Parts: sequence; structure tokens; C-alpha cells
Amino acid sequence: MKRLIDRFAGHLEHERSMSPHTRRAYRQDLHEFAGFLREAAGDQASAQALQELTPVLLRRYLAMLHRRNGRATIARKLSALRSFFRFLVREGELAVNPAAGLLTPRREQHLPVTLTVDEIFVLLAAACEDDELGLRDRAILETLYSCGLRVGELTALDVGHLDLEEGLVRVRGKGNKERIVPVGSKACAALRDYLDCRGRPGPERALFLNYRGGRLTPRSIERNLRQRLLTAGILKAATPHSLRHSFATHLLDGGADLRAIQELLGHASLSTTQKYTQVSLDRLMAVYDRAHPRSRGSDKES
Repeated sequence: MKRLIDRFAGHLEHERSMSPHTRRAYRQDLHEFAGFLREAAGDQASAQALQELTPVLLRRYLAMLHRRNGRATIARKLSALRSFFRFLVREGELAVNPAAGLLTPRREQHLPVTLTVDEIFVLLAAACEDDELGLRDRAILETLYSCGLRVGELTALDVGHLDLEEGLVRVRGKGNKERIVPVGSKACAALRDYLDCRGRPGPERALFLNYRGGRLTPRSIERNLRQRLLTAGILKAATPHSLRHSFATHLLDGGADLRAIQELLGHASLSTTQKYTQVSLDRLMAVYDRAHPRSRGSDKES
């Protein structure tokens, strides 16, 4: 079965342009399933067991997953299996997809952590050092909040992806899809300051560098953000993705169209973007409960 998993991994990379992180997760999920299949099949070869896989055996595997994993993890593992089986059917290795009838568990609805507009301003004001690393961190924060980028999209940027004159950045997102995103004037100014400090590097150079001169990693950006939040006195457990959530929520609060936000975020489905309407609604209800004399959370008399 390892041979089939290796072929599938190549398909994910070259045909579906999946990110290295997703490919790693899918490969791990499939090797875990192969181990389950070996135990269930006994002395039977796993390739033969794959041919004779039944819905009953798959439900046993699903029951095992429910004992060990949360719903989101189970959903990803089932997605890996379905994609794998579809690939095997296409390649003639299987006649039918045995996972076609399996239901994906309903995911828990976790609303994203966001910063308020005031918190964003405090965070950005606290990043005020004039050395190269300080200018870099300010440019990173401004760009994440101004453009709503995923942290992996940010670290993949080269200098040539920026057009500071027009205030645009070319981003390659999930599924290798490219989009053009506006860059706000404050972010453009922070980026100019940082690039000027670096001596205006060529277009092929990485946009954000670590102190050794290599491309900055998502983990380093997350670590730096935690420190910046502490310095600013913001105690929320925010991540770089929280700035993306804040970007979307603040646009929605300001009256931006949901379809436009979808395009800016690079979401394939509008349903993914719609979670921000719930964030805005929850905040609106909290304000109402605090302020209205006849709200559910108020003891005031009219």
C-alpha cells in the first residue's frame, strides 16, 4: 500500500497543487489507515485487503477515530481517505470508492479570535523600533492586517510580488491560486521603510528575512507576534491568523460586501467567509446587552 500512497502524494503535489502541510497530513492519515488495515486483515496482504474493503470495516475504523480524535481531525482523515479512494478508482486500482457513503461528522463551530480596532492600533503603535528587525516586524504586522494574508502566503512573498506604487501585492494561495490584494497606505509606508533599510533588494529576494538573512518562517512570525502582544499589553491568545480574522471582521463591520471579502481572503467558498458574519453579530449583541436598558443582560428599568 505504500506504493499507492506514494503515487497519491505525487498526485496531490503535481496535479492538485496542495500545500506541503496538507500533503504531510494526508500521508500520515493514510499510513495510519494502512496500519489499521494490516491489523484487521491479519496475514492478508494490505493491497488485497484494500480490494476487499467493506463499509462495515470502514465504520470500525471510524469508530476507532471517534475514540481518539476530535471532529475536525476526523473530518480531515475522512477527506484524505475519500480523495485517496477516488484517485485509486481513477487509476483503475479500485472498482468503486468504498468511502463514498461515509458521513463526515459535523464540525464544532469555533469562532476565530479577533482583535478590536483599538487593539490593532495599540499593537501597531508599540512596534516602533527603527532598526532593521523592528522595521521588519512593523511591516509584517501592517501587511497581515492590511491585506488579510495567511501567514504562509506572507512568508512566501518575494520583493517582486509587491507594487508599492499601485499599492498591490500578488499572492499565491491555497491550491496554487493567484490573487491580487490591495495594500493600504500605512502598510506601504512600513514596507518602504523596511526595504529602504535593506538597501532596496532585488525583486527575486525574499520579502521578509530572519536575522541570519534567510527567509522568515511562519513559526518565527507567530513567536514574534506573541512577544509584540505582550509588549503592547494585549493578553488575548492571538496568532498571525487572528490578524487575518480581524481584517475580515473589520471590513464587514465597515460595510464591505461579503463577496468582496471572499475575493480578498482567497476563499474558494462563500460559506467559509460567512463565519465572520457570526463574529460581527456576536459583538453587536454584546454591545446591545451592555447598553440597552431592556436587554437580556441589563438590570436597568425603562
